[in-house]
Amino acid sequence: MMGKLREPLDETNNCGLPAALEVMGERWSFMILRAAFNGLHHFEEFLGALGIARNILSNRLARLVEHGIMKRQALPDDRRKIEYRLTEKGLDLLPAMLALRQWGEKYGAGVPSNPVLCDERDGRPIQPIAIRAHDGRELSPMELEWRDQSEVNWPAGEDAARIRAV
Repeated sequence: MMGKLREPLDETNNCGLPAALEVMGERWSFMILRAAFNGLHHFEEFLGALGIARNILSNRLARLVEHGIMKRQALPDDRRKIEYRLTEKGLDLLPAMLALRQWGEKYGAGVPSNPVLCDERDGRPIQPIAIRAHDGRELSPMELEWRDQSEVNWPAGEDAARIRAV
């Protein structure tokens, strides 16, 4: 699977997965993110909706803020009230969250969640999150392979450094 070349599994510096898991690798961080994607912004809202202990919520929110996934800001009309908002970095986690949710629906709960996430324009459910080729084709695990950066067929004018910067 995925060709002859393998990731160096003993190296964590050149892989984004360990870094992502360091920030998000536990249940409460994902549950807080889920609540934020559902419009919750205040500590007390998270506390009531999630049934999480105060100290754990405080710790996880601080960690999400520290890693730039959420930002903490005082409300202009009452500086004592604090809001937690997703940053662009936090919003970029939505596809990962949806992929995990869909996986859980398929293999965990066995039924689709209710409510169902739909396209606002036409009200139809979103498609399963998939791995797509540069041209939009859906790829199976058997169609993937690891390649050294020097062997990658980068789009004209792009290279590994530019791709990583995006």
